[in-house]
Amino acid sequence: MKSMKRKTGVLTSLLYVGPAVLFLLVYQVYPALQTVYLSFLDRRSQSFVGLENYKYVFTSQTMLRAFKNNLLWLVLFTAGTVGLGLLFAILVDRVRYERLAKSIIFMPMAISFVGAGVVWKFMYAYKPSGAEQIGLLNQIMVVLGLEPKGWLLESPVNNLALIVVGLWIWTGYCMVILSAAYKGIPKELMEAGQVDGANDWQVFRHIIIPEMRPALTMVTTTMLVNVLKIFDIIYVMTNGNFGTEVIANRMFKEMFQFANTGRASAIAVVLFVIIIPIMYANIRQKLKGEGAR
Repeated sequence: MKSMKRKTGVLTSLLYVGPAVLFLLVYQVYPALQTVYLSFLDRRSQSFVGLENYKYVFTSQTMLRAFKNNLLWLVLFTAGTVGLGLLFAILVDRVRYERLAKSIIFMPMAISFVGAGVVWKFMYAYKPSGAEQIGLLNQIMVVLGLEPKGWLLESPVNNLALIVVGLWIWTGYCMVILSAAYKGIPKELMEAGQVDGANDWQVFRHIIIPEMRPALTMVTTTMLVNVLKIFDIIYVMTNGNFGTEVIANRMFKEMFQFANTGRASAIAVVLFVIIIPIMYANIRQKLKGEGAR
């Protein structure tokens, strides 16, 4: 009787879990393994070339520039989104029109990344000096008596201009998450610090930051994963030209522009390996947060 109940329980579990496991195997595990396999083949997936594609990934000037640009994004984008998100989370908590302010800051998240790229491409639009400017930033510069600038044409300014678009989109997301964490800090804790003579900076450093560390860790790791996969903004605004190439955009070009399946697969594998530790840290932090509840 007990064995029958046990079998019934196992069958019931398989009935519920089976479709999800099958879905993961077919649409995630199998494609991942297939990509690894293709990364050892030539551009048409006909001949075995060993580590030749990986040699290209780590030695070609194009890929080295892509890694360099991704590192720049990794540092400036992550620090910018998390830092501004934290700043806005604290500042808007002190104003009466908090909901309106949050809505305005979060609004760019409602726009698709492609749409945001198109909007900012018009913002950065450049015409030679003397011609009528259609880009807002260059028109402002002309009004101020300055020369118009090719924001997306000159390196390293173009990379910084693209990162600004990423900050504009993602800062609102970080603000919302960090604002919830900030509101969860007991007011008595901050009041006790102020009573003991701590100034605003000391309260921020010794009370707010430690209390918000789990949320800060989660938001930071999420931004790191997002920035390593950054593609939409680059593809729409420059397509990796003028020294703005990044890893994901190069992978897309190798696959769909140059029809080189081997190189595209190798880039995908390298990108996946880079992201794994960050994803692990993110998942671990989320599980730790759920356990604390």
